[in-house]
Amino acid sequence: MLDHFMDGSFMPHGYCLQWRGDLLFMTLVGDGLTVLAYGLIPIALIQLVRQRTDLRFNHIFLLFAAFIAFCGLTHAINILNIWHGYYYFAGVAKLITGIISISTAYVLWKLLPAIIEIPSVAQLREQNQRLLEAQEELRQANLSLEEKVRVRTEALQKLANTDQLTQLNNRGAILDNLDNELKRTERYKHNLSVLMLDLDLFKEINDKFGHLEGDNVLSSVAAKIKDTCRQTDSVGRYGGEEFLAILPETTLQDAEEMANRIRLAVSECQTKDGVKITCSIGVSSYQTGDTAVELINMADNRVYKAKNLGRNMVVFED
Repeated sequence: MLDHFMDGSFMPHGYCLQWRGDLLFMTLVGDGLTVLAYGLIPIALIQLVRQRTDLRFNHIFLLFAAFIAFCGLTHAINILNIWHGYYYFAGVAKLITGIISISTAYVLWKLLPAIIEIPSVAQLREQNQRLLEAQEELRQANLSLEEKVRVRTEALQKLANTDQLTQLNNRGAILDNLDNELKRTERYKHNLSVLMLDLDLFKEINDKFGHLEGDNVLSSVAAKIKDTCRQTDSVGRYGGEEFLAILPETTLQDAEEMANRIRLAVSECQTKDGVKITCSIGVSSYQTGDTAVELINMADNRVYKAKNLGRNMVVFED
């Protein structure tokens, strides 16, 4: 069998071409270029499979490589058979090529539905555009959500720091403001004054007109204080009918003038039955080393002094 396979005694193919130079040239060049191409293409396919292990159809590329390689082999034998007659060798090569060819065709037809499902470049671009649009929508949604969270956080912070009746700072917030102003005053050696305001005879208003009317009075007084103070000042409800005002960059004398303006503004308030509202105000001014508690106690003591002196007045010294 091997003897038949290697038997080259058959008539060379060159006799069929009558050894004409033009036919020999076209046959040799055509088959030579085909052999070269059919040798390079399998190498490229094998390199593709080695580099792209993620591809789903690697085996079909390998089948194509084998099919093309054997096609190249048959063309190489054709060149050999121009001068020799190795037709058994050529027949075996063609038989193997045919088997690989039909196997490749079968596998290709089996894979055709899956290959067709692979998105085209245009489809991939369209899907990518949709993803970009979805990403932008998500970004806008995140921005909107962040803004809502910010607004909600500010609202909650305001709610936590605001006295619901007077809409001024509550006790905790006004004391925090005082601590911050004290730190700034100590650092930059600036002036700072504090006003403690207490409504006169407020218990009698509650007892005579009821707590609802008392709440209305507190709201009116709070508005007067806030309108009279500067934007840089902090005003809060200290407790009950007491209010605390923090006056940055303010000397004791200037604070006393501000306190009298507030006192006059408060005196414009009255109950629904025409009872005028008055207040007593104590003023204290920061001295080196004073604490927040000391400033408040100093102003509070002067409030009591004002009440003892007849109410509806400002006291700024002991």
